This record gives sequence, C-alpha cells and structure tokens, in this order.
Amino acid sequence: MIVAKSVLLFGLAALLEIGGAWLVWQGVREHRGWLWMGLGVAALGAYGFVATLQPDAHFGRILAAYGGVFVAGSLLWGMAVDGFRPDRWDVTGALLCLAGVGIIMYTPR
Repeated sequence: MIVAKSVLLFGLAALLEIGGAWLVWQGVREHRGWLWMGLGVAALGAYGFVATLQPDAHFGRILAAYGGVFVAGSLLWGMAVDGFRPDRWDVTGALLCLAGVGIIMYTPR
C-alpha cells in the first residue's frame, strides 16, 4: 500500500511539475499570456507540496528518485502534448532512470 501511494504521488508530482513548466513555456515562448504563466506557477507550487506527502521522510532520497520520474514523464508529456517521438536512446535512458527510482525508493533498507 505504501509503494502504491508513493507511485501515485510521484505521478501527481510529475503532472504538476511538467504541466506547470509547459504552461509557463506556452505563456512565454508561444506568447499565450499571463494567465498561462500564472497557472503554470501555481501548478509548480502545488508540485512542491505534493512532494512533501511521500511516505519516506528523506528529502534527498525523494528528490533524487523523483528525478527519474521527471525524465520519463517529460518524454511521455512530449509525446502526448507536443507530438514528440522519442528514439530508442530516449526510451533506454528513461527506463534506466525508472530502474534508479525503484532502487532508490523501494529496495529494503
């Protein structure tokens, strides 16, 4: 149950951080305006709170593991929203990052 909660929190954190950064990008680079940027900043702030809900109490461990989720999530976001098509090296790198998440977060201590 704790692993499932942690995985869901990582997913929500990725959605908020990647989505927030994308909204800011759209506001600035695509000239969509202040509303998009403001929503992005709010999502990025919410990401910071979601990260604190992880069952593990070690900030460094959570953030290190989340880095792998961010890498894979960014590629998925790009595919879903921007039409990006990762090559085999993108996929291989993302899988290695997710393996790191598993090792850092879920191996017995």
